[in-house]
Amino acid sequence: MELTDHHRAALEDILRWRRDVRHFRRDPVDPAVLDRLRQSMDFSPSVGNSRPWRVLQVESHDARARIADNFEDCNARAAASYDSDARRDYLALKLAGLREAPIHIAVFTDEGVEEGRELGRKTMPETLAYSTVMAMHTLWLAARAENIGVGWVSILDPATVAAILGTPRTWSLTGYLCLGYAEEDAETPLLHKTGWQSDTSTDWQIV
Repeated sequence: MELTDHHRAALEDILRWRRDVRHFRRDPVDPAVLDRLRQSMDFSPSVGNSRPWRVLQVESHDARARIADNFEDCNARAAASYDSDARRDYLALKLAGLREAPIHIAVFTDEGVEEGRELGRKTMPETLAYSTVMAMHTLWLAARAENIGVGWVSILDPATVAAILGTPRTWSLTGYLCLGYAEEDAETPLLHKTGWQSDTSTDWQIV
């Protein structure tokens, strides 16, 4: 298949309008949409075709509340690590939509995966986790194409999340995602709006 300018323009729109969403509406997401997002991850590449990602859709109210509590504990500790001016700016940020987002997805990397027979990761074992990140990004772009927002919550203790969800010991938390409809669409990232950090251009050198 030869892709066209139409495909390139559509992809540019998806990339440009992909945002890390923290402000969600509580509207439910159609299960058919979620199924399409699940299927989108099947297209993701992985080292040695290992496909190490393991996805848990967290529906338990108790588990979700405990994970949100863990975020708040970790967030308070993170805020305390900044000096007073930076702490004020940090605390003004909304860094998760855990209480509002209708869908929670915990994405783990199975470090004991047998698929792929360790092809491509003898010298760089970290590519196993990178493969999971690729799958998460594939999901993220597919979600944006469905007008679904995604927020990556990284201010969590991985061991606590694993204990709450009762995952196997070979599973390592790679990302915790919130999904849902954004309160508003914005091309400008939230951290730009707040003045926390603007984009820097890609450092691409010829050597």
